[in-house]
Amino acid sequence: MSETNSSKHSRTDWDRIDKMTDEEIDVSDSPPLDASFFENAEWRMPAGKRTVILSLDAEVLTWFEEQGADFQERIAAALRDYADAHRV
Repeated sequence: MSETNSSKHSRTDWDRIDKMTDEEIDVSDSPPLDASFFENAEWRMPAGKRTVILSLDAEVLTWFEEQGADFQERIAAALRDYADAHRV
């Protein structure tokens, strides 16, 4: 994603999207993500970190821990992706 794309205001109706169930979302134009996708995927790690105390659901934390020793960086990357997707 380029810098210029991330600064544009989204015209997406996020309230409508948030109310949709998984079954209502049309993913027919999205290819399935197979093992080769994840083998080539790279985590995007932001610069400038701050230490915080964060409470997580036990099963969510366990899942991230099972992904590898860098689970804290993976949690930070997932939160960054979420924030980027919902930034106005």
